[in-house]
Amino acid sequence: MEDVVRAEVEALGYELFELRQGGSKGRPVLDVRIDRRDGEKVTVEDCARASRAIEARLDEGDVLGERYVLEVSSPGVERPLRNAAEWRRYVGRRAAVKSEVVPGGRAEVEILGVEGEPESEVALLRDDRGVELRVPLAAVREARLAFQWQR
Repeated sequence: MEDVVRAEVEALGYELFELRQGGSKGRPVLDVRIDRRDGEKVTVEDCARASRAIEARLDEGDVLGERYVLEVSSPGVERPLRNAAEWRRYVGRRAAVKSEVVPGGRAEVEILGVEGEPESEVALLRDDRGVELRVPLAAVREARLAFQWQR
């Protein structure tokens, strides 16, 4: 299933961010999260284009039956940070991080960068007091971009 969805999404120039399957046997739900390769925000039209392409492919192969639900969306403003490339992409942004290495086990921080070789990469972070932290990515249990309200 993932290969089918990935092929359709990538043919349109998007990246498959996440694929989740749920629902029931009689009414399966396919939740697809896409991202743009150019760094721009995913639009409603982007989701509609991807949805039409995925739907056509699923219907053609009768992969999920006739009564499936397809949901296509962006990763959202509080998207998860899953790997070093995503941490690098969002340098300068704020993130909510859970890790035993962070004082208190969780903190909202500014992403300053990523150092090190694969397998030993370290996120460089700054907390609200201005204290800089070095957190091994392997020690991060969960990290998401933190939405900042504009006043």
